[in-house]
Amino acid sequence: MQLVVGRIGRPHGVRGDVTVEVRTDEPELRFAAGTAIRTDPPERGPLVVAARRWHKGMLLLSLEGVTDRDAAEALRGTMLVIDSAEVTPSDDPDEFHDHQLIGLEVVTVAGEPVGQVEDVLHHGQDLLVVRRKGQEDALIPFVRALVPEVDVEAGRLVVDPPEGLL
Repeated sequence: MQLVVGRIGRPHGVRGDVTVEVRTDEPELRFAAGTAIRTDPPERGPLVVAARRWHKGMLLLSLEGVTDRDAAEALRGTMLVIDSAEVTPSDDPDEFHDHQLIGLEVVTVAGEPVGQVEDVLHHGQDLLVVRRKGQEDALIPFVRALVPEVDVEAGRLVVDPPEGLL
């Protein structure tokens, strides 16, 4: 399974640097100079990082072969991806990677089926996007009070939603 670790944004300057929307906890590892990164769409890559720097909180990458603003603009929107097997498992039993959660069946503490985790959003607070049959998707904050149990091996996640959440 492929995991998105970044998305190329607008060009920066005239020498082909690109901004990157970082989607990994390990940008220094994932975007180290000399690293080849696969892309989605695949025909745009792999891209090799020539240099990396931070500018006003934004990651800037220089990529081999991308030497002007037009070439950088052509990469805008490209997703930078890795294989999920490249991710080191966490020692923290309460920490999960998105790919471990996506696809889990969601049930209430009473055992009633809710749906399936379709995505995980990271907007200040982690939110589980749960696809429900015949209903709108539910957004469930990924906090212990509302998600008391995650069993990746069994393929299920238990929620204890307050009144009105679902």
